[in-house]
Amino acid sequence: MTSLAVPEHPWLLPGELVVPAERGRRRPRRTTRDWVVDSLAFLLGLLWVLFATVDGLSPSPESAVPLPYDWMVGADALIGLVCCGLLWVRRRWPLGLAVATLPLNLFSMAAAIPLLIIYFTVVVHRRTAVAVAVTGAGLVTNLVFSWTRPDPVMPYWATVSWGVVITLAVLAWGMFVRARRQLIVSLRERAERAEAEQQLRVAQARHLERTRIAREMHDVLAHRISLLSLHAGALEFRPDAPADEVARAAGVIRGSAHAALQDLREVIGVLRAEDDGAGDAPEPPQPTLADLPALIAESRSAGVRVNVSDSVVNPGEVPAALGRAAYRIVQEGLTNARKHAAGAVVTVDVSGGPGTGLSVAISNRWPVGTPEGGTLPGAGTGLVGISERVTLAGGRLAYGRDDSGDFRLAAWLPWPA
Repeated sequence: MTSLAVPEHPWLLPGELVVPAERGRRRPRRTTRDWVVDSLAFLLGLLWVLFATVDGLSPSPESAVPLPYDWMVGADALIGLVCCGLLWVRRRWPLGLAVATLPLNLFSMAAAIPLLIIYFTVVVHRRTAVAVAVTGAGLVTNLVFSWTRPDPVMPYWATVSWGVVITLAVLAWGMFVRARRQLIVSLRERAERAEAEQQLRVAQARHLERTRIAREMHDVLAHRISLLSLHAGALEFRPDAPADEVARAAGVIRGSAHAALQDLREVIGVLRAEDDGAGDAPEPPQPTLADLPALIAESRSAGVRVNVSDSVVNPGEVPAALGRAAYRIVQEGLTNARKHAAGAVVTVDVSGGPGTGLSVAISNRWPVGTPEGGTLPGAGTGLVGISERVTLAGGRLAYGRDDSGDFRLAAWLPWPA
């Protein structure tokens, strides 16, 4: 059974997309790509804290109006450093960190870049409704920040507008990344589902094929073994038979045993074959309606009295599958007659033509009493297999005692015009 291949370079993917084996983990393992991204985010945050601190201590800062006391600049730098440290755990608690650090957006300049990265993580890892709510809260804090830390060059509404543009740009980027990851996950799940369905179809096809082979084996071996039993019984109850009859019966037994072993070898060979894609055609032996006279002759040579009525129109045009089903039905009827009604006359009637269908009927007198030596044991699946075969062919099957008390096995199979 195959499985989906692991990506060729998993270290280039986020932890959530690496391998299916880690889907059961509550927190995906951080990949090389994640370590690189987190390191760059931490370094970017540190550089911004350094810039904001140096700019805040300068006599004429460029980013905002100067703070009234130097310790405020140091406190803002310390807040920025703490937020930079939080970047290493933002994947684990993105929403919690965003909510906890939201008040810092009201006044902190040094924490702006780390807080923006945390906000981006929320957009990527949480559903859209949560991201929009956090975005709304961030826009409100942007209004307050632009009022408390006004830009020395741009007017208030220009500063607010730039904040809104940056926030919406980060929102759009994060939603794009999230949608792309969801697409990859859905494609992977679809591929896994298709693979599982393919494996299920292969298993079902293998099961159906083995069931068909088992049915063929039953049909063939039951016929062969019933012939063996019939001739062996004749030798048992006629020990004083002439030598030529004994030799002929022994030859029939030897031939039937050889044929049974050959059929069994072919079936076992198919069951052991590793190539399951050999084609849709059934494995041999696969007789057709043209082999029906040989089957009748084989039963007659075993001492079974068989009367045949063959009125098939254009027998050479019978489809192979239809002829095979008719052959198996007659074979099962003769086998059952030898098993349960030894010595009874068996009547085989085959008729039909294109457009009207093919009718097959096998009947024999109901046995009276139990024959000496008892009846041959059976698996009880012969008629079940024949019924399934007829049903799959779209036909009808009936068996049991008729009005005259005889046992009758009758089937009708569709034969397209």
